[in-house]
Amino acid sequence: MGREKRVTPLPVARFYCAVQEISETHEHVDAIVANAGTQSNSSLDLKVNYFGAIDTIKALDPLLTQSEDPRVAITASAASLQPTDYSLVELLLAGDREKAVAYGDKLAESGPQVGYSNYSASKRAIATLVRKVAPTEEFAGRGIAINAVAPGVVETPMTKELLASEEGRKLALGTMPAPLNGPVKPEGIAHVLAFVVSAENRSMTGQVLYVDGGFDSTDKGRGADIWHEPRHIDNVG
Repeated sequence: MGREKRVTPLPVARFYCAVQEISETHEHVDAIVANAGTQSNSSLDLKVNYFGAIDTIKALDPLLTQSEDPRVAITASAASLQPTDYSLVELLLAGDREKAVAYGDKLAESGPQVGYSNYSASKRAIATLVRKVAPTEEFAGRGIAINAVAPGVVETPMTKELLASEEGRKLALGTMPAPLNGPVKPEGIAHVLAFVVSAENRSMTGQVLYVDGGFDSTDKGRGADIWHEPRHIDNVG
């Protein structure tokens, strides 16, 4: 028997082809915006939303470090504020792809409600990672600002049908209320991303910016007191 030919999955092959093409045509990149995402409530969310973002940053790091003002932004989600399976979050942060995907597959087998943790955990983990790495030598030490932008309910082709009916709108905003102007339009997210990766952003790093119409500040988000006092920064006793 001849040796089995190993075929690279097409999306992965395209990813590395894109990285190679960028490397061949550009001496540097000023910013990376890891914006690709899925909400399938399956382990695909882990592969794209979390590991895909990490892989993109690592692959383009050599070009990013050649920039005078290197910037990174990742699209998280207000879903990072929702209940999730923290065991899965820990597997993601540990970088254990095989175990994380296997765990995510088991969650998905239990149905979409349980499987939703694949999505929320991927967003919780990527938001946490941004805060963990921002002050390190790998990022701040090399002058790289890294932030996350976290949308709430967004008007997209994916949500168009849901938001078109009063019932669907109540369902979406009942889960993730947006007191300010309701669902955000995609350009509202784009404007924030454009700023955090611009040279004008001199000091903002490690932030998760919730562009969510106020969801984070409601009782269904973190509420008004995000410090949940007393904390270690307070004098207690």
